[in-house]
Amino acid sequence: MDERRGDGSGWVLVVDDDPAARDLIRVNLELDGFRVATARDGAECLEVVHRVRPHVVTLDAEMPRLGGAATAEALRADPRTRGIPLALITAGGDTRAPVDGWLAKPFDPAALVRLVRTLRSAARAPIPGDGVFSPTLAP
Repeated sequence: MDERRGDGSGWVLVVDDDPAARDLIRVNLELDGFRVATARDGAECLEVVHRVRPHVVTLDAEMPRLGGAATAEALRADPRTRGIPLALITAGGDTRAPVDGWLAKPFDPAALVRLVRTLRSAARAPIPGDGVFSPTLAP
């Protein structure tokens, strides 16, 4: 896990097995003022998420050990993490994972920042029901 500090826009946990993609996402979010922690796959995410307590999690769809959809399902099943907004960043494949937004790879860095900012803003608002933010945000 890698952690870097930003100016207080909130924590984002970036989960991607590709170091170049992980760094690209991290750098773009840090430039926008987010604090970023990273994990190499879904299994590491499930360990790190309880230490970092992020405001948003971005997940790669295809990862070893535990992919993005399975990681999202595990996060939704845990009462401690079910309300965290999740974004799936994928080069293709299934976008029906239990996430709040998704972005296609390759992505426009501005679209990434917009998606994370939107999810972060929604996480601050009171949410009726059980606290799970449910609308899917398509770019």
